[in-house]
Amino acid sequence: MNVSIIGTGNMGAGLAHAFAAAGHEVSIGARDAAKAAALAEQVGRGTIGGGLQAAAQRADVIVLALPYGAVAEALAQMPDLAGKVLVDISNPITADFKGLVVGHTSSAAEEIQKLAPQARVVKAFNTIFAPLLSAEGRKGQALQVFLAGDDDAAKARVAELARSAGFEPVEAGALSNSRFIEPIGEMNIHFGFFLGKGPTVAPAWVQI
Repeated sequence: MNVSIIGTGNMGAGLAHAFAAAGHEVSIGARDAAKAAALAEQVGRGTIGGGLQAAAQRADVIVLALPYGAVAEALAQMPDLAGKVLVDISNPITADFKGLVVGHTSSAAEEIQKLAPQARVVKAFNTIFAPLLSAEGRKGQALQVFLAGDDDAAKARVAELARSAGFEPVEAGALSNSRFIEPIGEMNIHFGFFLGKGPTVAPAWVQI
């Protein structure tokens, strides 16, 4: 699969390593093209780094590995996203990490869909901390990734991407269900950083 990661932070770097290791063609895009190029060199495996437009044009699946507050500016710098699968991994959290700035009547994913109406937005990976993106960090466990979206084909692509990197994709319904998934991400942040468990915990939906 041809995948572009937008962002060079911990999540962006972790996903770039995970997808490149799974054999996908990975590009990294950032406002600072030199920073993206440096991360691409570190990831290796043929990974390409550069500006936002080039990365978006190159891929069929684009992962927005950005804080929610930075997404609108990044999307404004990208070309036509018609038909692209746009993966939102954000949690729309407050500056103190203790609450959500969007919720109940909308979600970050739905607001991103409004900003990119021709793209096919899928919510995913928002409940996984960066240290758990590598296979070594997960210690062989197939952590669940909840997928919400209104386009079944787009969700199938993201499910395939998640599975290839060793995750267990979980069908989570329509994009509007991101209103429920994002608070789960926020609860995971509380477990990790405020309740003493550290960034090595992840939620799972268990069926008996």
